[in-house]
This record gives sequence, structure tokens and C-alpha cells, in this order.
Amino acid sequence: MQSITTIGLDIAKSVFRVHGVDAAGRVVVRRQLKRRHVVAVFQKLPPCLVGIEACASSHHWSRELEALGHTVRLMPASYVKPYVKRQKNDATDAEAICEAVTRPTMRFVPTKTTEQQACLILHRARQFIRQQTAVINSIRAYLAEFGIVAAVGRRGVERLLEVVANKNDRRLPEIARVGVAALGEQLRALKAQILKFDRCIIAWHRSNATSRQLDIPGIGPALAIALAGSVADPNAFRSGRDFSAWVGLVPRQNSSGGKDKLGSISKQGDRYLRSLFTAGALAVIRYAKIHGTQHRPWLTALLARRPTKVAAIALANKLATMAWAMMAKDERYKEPAALAA
Repeated sequence: MQSITTIGLDIAKSVFRVHGVDAAGRVVVRRQLKRRHVVAVFQKLPPCLVGIEACASSHHWSRELEALGHTVRLMPASYVKPYVKRQKNDATDAEAICEAVTRPTMRFVPTKTTEQQACLILHRARQFIRQQTAVINSIRAYLAEFGIVAAVGRRGVERLLEVVANKNDRRLPEIARVGVAALGEQLRALKAQILKFDRCIIAWHRSNATSRQLDIPGIGPALAIALAGSVADPNAFRSGRDFSAWVGLVPRQNSSGGKDKLGSISKQGDRYLRSLFTAGALAVIRYAKIHGTQHRPWLTALLARRPTKVAAIALANKLATMAWAMMAKDERYKEPAALAA
């Protein structure tokens, strides 16, 4: 056990798999570990390189093992997959992780702090807004069955709930009124919970220096704290374009023979961040169409040459580049300076 230099750790809910090799690459240990025994076993080992796939609970185990003196490297599961030798199982996964972590060209995922993970949980928990949309659509659909409709938007839903609360309105049967009223109570509870999350997000945004720095037009508080929580080390990216590619805002390539063939934007990357960047870009474009672009001539040229959807992707890419530059404090990416004005 003393000669182990590199370990591949395949984590799971309860049964973990360990694959350890020495400096010459010879297998020293292959064994299963129960979750409760992991820390005790690694405490007995000398400091070594530990590879883990970046998946659920990987950041927790990275912090735990680093506290014991080990060097931990997290890797995207898609980058480990090519090293799996036939027969997919925990043992071969651990062996593949052990092999991949020693590759000089492997890309690693920085370990997130507990604060960053807590921020992301709060941010993702706000996705109650999807449930809110589903409840609103259900209320509208059920009442439309009885010919009761209202205008699109928040006020329209409120008018529909007023009809439900009005027992003198005979258009809605009493049994149906009970069901829709329950949906109305659920909608109010969801709105209250979303408002609570929004207040927590704003409070966290005001207390975080990185998030406050990123609060510019197109990158509001929501996206700013999502970036502060998602990007543990901005210097892990060589440039703003690399960061945009990580988010998924660059065209898909299918090039060969020296001929560049670019398609639509890649669906890989962080879908959540990509949706926030795109929404921010659309908000900037919408504001420019209403109030003009005299203060942002670069945006005028952007809108003149491209359709709105293409312009939104191009602007989202530019916003991502600027966000990375501000986080990494890189002086190469200052344009467009008028965006922050």
C-alpha cells in the first residue's frame, strides 16, 4: 500500500471502487469500499494523486481527500470514457479514471467551494418558475373548457382566479371550482417561494464582489451569481472564446481537409448558463430596438447585418467573453466598452 502513487476512485451512492498503481504503472490495489470506510482508508495512505469523475458529490469528496493531504483531480466523464476497456462496470471505470488522470493533455474541473455549491443549489431551486408556468397553463386550460378566458399575462391569470373565487359566477360548476381553487392556492405558494428565492439571490449578489463586478447590461444579478458559483477558476480557460465554447455558444464544427464547415451553436456545454446568456442578449437587443442604439454603435452594426436570433447568439458570445475577461482580469477583452456605459 505504501507504493501507491496514483488512484482512480469511482464514486457512487454507497459502494465505491478503488484502482491504485505505483510509479511504474503496476497495479497495486483493486478493491471495493463502502461509503463509510472511504475516509478511513485514505487516511492510512501516503499523499498521492487521486482521480475522480466530475459528477454528483465529486466536489465533496475532492474537498474531503484534499484535507487528508492528497492531490485530487476532477475530470469530465466524457473525457474518461475513451480509456474504458470493454465491459462497462465499476472496476473498469476506476481503472480508466486512474489512467486518464495521468494524461498530460487531460482537462480538469476545479473543485468548487461549499459557498459556490450552496449558491448554485439556491439558483437551481428557483426553477419553481417552471412549475408556476405549468400551473398557470393548467388553470387557463381548465377554465377555457367552460368558455372562461382572459388576456395573456399576470393580470389575466388574476382575473381568472377572481372568477374562481366568485361563487355567484355560475359559469363554473362547483366541483370544478374546488379543483381550480386548489391550483390557485398552489400558484400563490409557488410565487411566494420564488419571491423568497429572488430576495436570497439579490442578497448573495450584493455580498459577493465577483457577482457585483459582473452586473452589467445583459448580465444581471441572476446570471452574475450563476457565473460566480459555476466558474471556480476562470484562469482554467485560455481565452474568452474557450469559455464561450464551454458554455456552448460557439458553432458546431464538421471540418475536414482544410475546409471549415460551421453549423448552428453546439448543444453541449452548460445549458442553463447558455439560456441565461441568450436571454440577457435578447433583453439588450429589445431595449436597443425601443430606445435606439446611439450609445452603442457596435450594436447597430450587429443588428443591421444579422437576423434577431443570430444577433442574439453573437451578442451572447460577446457577453460570455466579457464575463470571462472580468472574472480572469484579462486586459485583452475590453470591447465593447460602451456596453458597460
